[in-house]
Amino acid sequence: MRSFMARGAIALSLALAAFPVLGDDLTGVNRFLCASVQATRCTAEDCLVSAPWEWNIPEFIQVDLDSKMLSTTKASGTLRKTPIKHIERENGLIVLQGVEAGRAFSFVITQETGFASVAVAREGITVGVFGTCTPLGAAR
Repeated sequence: MRSFMARGAIALSLALAAFPVLGDDLTGVNRFLCASVQATRCTAEDCLVSAPWEWNIPEFIQVDLDSKMLSTTKASGTLRKTPIKHIERENGLIVLQGVEAGRAFSFVITQETGFASVAVAREGITVGVFGTCTPLGAAR
């Protein structure tokens, strides 16, 4: 199992190196848009890497720190909203966490680059998503 995980981590690193994930500086920004780029879905047996939309992961998520809300865009086809329970800015990172419908989520976003690492866990399944974020509206 360890060699599988190590091979998966190496493959993921190589895949991410194949295309640059560029975002924008989010320092002091409270409303931004994050795009999903790559997802890894794991069970106790194995992990699969895929495009996020193949697993019904929204391509775009609007983040509003003032209202503590995550929401999908019209383009996603389904309007979803999820409250953010915890927000913290620390050491150049924006950390968001919450729980809804038996799923726990964490976002770690680098303020300077907008690079996002997202983890979602539910019973028996974890999903990791890499993406990028950019300011929304007047914050640009």
